[in-house]
Amino acid sequence: MSKSTNNTRKVIAIDQFGGIEKMKVQTLSMPEILSDEILVRVESAGVGVWDPLEREGFFVEITKQKPSFPYILGSDGAGTIVAVGKDVSKFKEGDHVYGFSSFDGRTGFYSEYAVVKADAASLLPPGLSLETAGAMPVDGMTALRGLDDTLHLKSGETVMIFGAGGGIGHLAVQLAKRMGARVFAVASGADGVAFAKQLGADVVVDGRKDDVVAAARAFAPDGLDAALLTAGGEAAEKALTAVKKGGRVAYPHGVELKGTVPSDIKVTDYDGWPDQQAIDKLNRLIQSGQFEVHVAHAYPLEQAAEAHKALNTHYLGKLALRVRRGRG
Repeated sequence: MSKSTNNTRKVIAIDQFGGIEKMKVQTLSMPEILSDEILVRVESAGVGVWDPLEREGFFVEITKQKPSFPYILGSDGAGTIVAVGKDVSKFKEGDHVYGFSSFDGRTGFYSEYAVVKADAASLLPPGLSLETAGAMPVDGMTALRGLDDTLHLKSGETVMIFGAGGGIGHLAVQLAKRMGARVFAVASGADGVAFAKQLGADVVVDGRKDDVVAAARAFAPDGLDAALLTAGGEAAEKALTAVKKGGRVAYPHGVELKGTVPSDIKVTDYDGWPDQQAIDKLNRLIQSGQFEVHVAHAYPLEQAAEAHKALNTHYLGKLALRVRRGRG
């Protein structure tokens, strides 16, 4: 592999799992890459609703991996390849890529340089910039896995996207439309409603104040074919009464349903793990028209803790970190 002009990198890491106070700016040595890995100079990193779960050790628990400390946070990002492992043939130095972390503490994207498994990375699809692409991978894959692999959404079907103004939701609206579905979107606030309409949803309601069930029944008098829940809670569970008998509902792990769900619909939770086939399909859908990855705010790397606090506020789309520091 080629060597960087500097042998250290700035990262946001934790020395043990826990709260925001565990996040610290650290200076670590440049990583060595294995034969099946690439080294990426990170331009942007996503700050997702899942990242606090990673910080607290949730992903290590479900993947049964032994974590590496200091544990570098950051589940996804984008940047420029500066080195490739000897067995990597599909990428070269200088390629612009997005990628996924392995949730092992070694491959996090809250870092000026990140190690990425070659099979967990992709060339940037035309139309996506490095600045916004870093905020897309996990949320885009989670949206696709829900719509495609879990709901098996077909052209002409009706689907409810609950949480349509959020990171997963705003991408799911666009993907569902490209899959030929009619989209009933539930967003929060007037800004969320306007945003989901702008993204192409057929009907949008405000989950905070509108009668979601009545609007859904007007949209699909025989009941909705499917629903993707990117948020849980009482309002989401009530909305499921608009799904037709035999309909399908999907929600990613981390979303909680605590109440009573109608017994005549199929409800499935799922993971948004990437594989090459799903990455290729995601890229094809992204390239089929104008595609927006909306970054509400991009924080400097050093303010990652502030970004985690902001996850609990109202914003549209996704939060991100600006990582690149203008050095080789």
